[in-house]
Amino acid sequence: MTSDAHFWLTTAVVGMTIMLWASARLPEYLTALLFFAAATLLNIVPTSTIFSGFASSAFWLVLSGFVLGAAIRKVGLAQRWANWLVVPLSQSWPRMVAGTIVLTYLLALVMPSNMGRIALLMPVVLALGERAGIKAGSQGSIGLALAVGFGTFQLSASILPANVPNLVLSGAAESAYQLHLQWLPWWLLHMPVVGIGKAVVLIGCLLFLFRAKPQPVKHRDALAPLSGSEWRLMGLLAVTLLLWMTDSVHGLSAAWIGLAAACICLLPRVGFLTGDDFATGVNFRTCIYIAGILGLATVVVDSGLGQLIANALLSVLPLQDHPSFGNFAVLSALVSLLNFVLTANGVPAMVTPMAQELAGASGFSLLSVIMLQVFAYATPLLPYQASPVVVAMGLGNVPAKAGLKLCVLVFIFSVLLLLPLDYGWFRLLGYA
Repeated sequence: MTSDAHFWLTTAVVGMTIMLWASARLPEYLTALLFFAAATLLNIVPTSTIFSGFASSAFWLVLSGFVLGAAIRKVGLAQRWANWLVVPLSQSWPRMVAGTIVLTYLLALVMPSNMGRIALLMPVVLALGERAGIKAGSQGSIGLALAVGFGTFQLSASILPANVPNLVLSGAAESAYQLHLQWLPWWLLHMPVVGIGKAVVLIGCLLFLFRAKPQPVKHRDALAPLSGSEWRLMGLLAVTLLLWMTDSVHGLSAAWIGLAAACICLLPRVGFLTGDDFATGVNFRTCIYIAGILGLATVVVDSGLGQLIANALLSVLPLQDHPSFGNFAVLSALVSLLNFVLTANGVPAMVTPMAQELAGASGFSLLSVIMLQVFAYATPLLPYQASPVVVAMGLGNVPAKAGLKLCVLVFIFSVLLLLPLDYGWFRLLGYA
């Protein structure tokens, strides 16, 4: 096979995989398996490149997140948290919405999996609403469900291991440039705008679109004292969070810390989960999907396809040769545009391999170009671009129109108000 034929064959495999993911014509995990099969049978790159996603830290962190989430649900911490939250959050509708948003962010600190947090929080928050007189299917119930979905996905982008696109970006940067992104620098860069700023915008939009009058709850239910399992799991989560936050000090990857915590959860007698719990609590479909995306990103780099796409884009993008807000906005718009086709999980897999060329054309550093993707893919214009939002809408029985209204409104205010603030914060920290 000639080199040109081999290149176009690689392009066809990559292009078809992306189209299937973007159109959702097949389940995401099946598309990933088809990619593995086609890439190996056609021998477009070495198998070590195709299956590199399984060796990535992102894969193991997603799996660990599912295990931790299953343990939290099984020992009863989820129910205990709901009972503790109902009195302070039910006193007013703004407090209930804001409290739910804050809760999604706090939980993102201890649970790396978006899907796991939504599966844990949705029944807790909806039950909390019903206890305060907000009936299922009402405007208030829809607002709470969307608060869980949007808060879980958008705000968690400011925490490295808490968001699948973050893990894809981290894995792609590691594969393409041997850049090992760390928890604390990531959080300091993105927390003020993507975390706090986006939370303020999201709360305001939810209060504008959805109205409710919760009935204040005065007393919590009487529950049994904390069990030994609950104490042990809270201790494990505290140690895990501490190690995640100090990874720049000890040098241990968040993935391997999470994997160790997951192993402890699965140990006989010491842990909390049985083999059956592991089988039902871990979404292996998502794990395979992550491995497929990371493998695709590596194929794009090694085959030279990323270089070709980058060169084509550089010929049309209105970039100046020095750092500016205009360049920042253009690169963010590029990520948002690709988000329509690739969705949030696929964007960093495509943009990160071309970051070096984009950095050279824009005057930003390589790390800055990689990092500025976060704001853009954390701000989808349509719900389908963020699979956790779609999952939350399904779990909360949210009408498509309601999710679309909130998505568009949050996008508009984020671009108008938060994008300039994001650029200013990048400059203040020396990234621009």
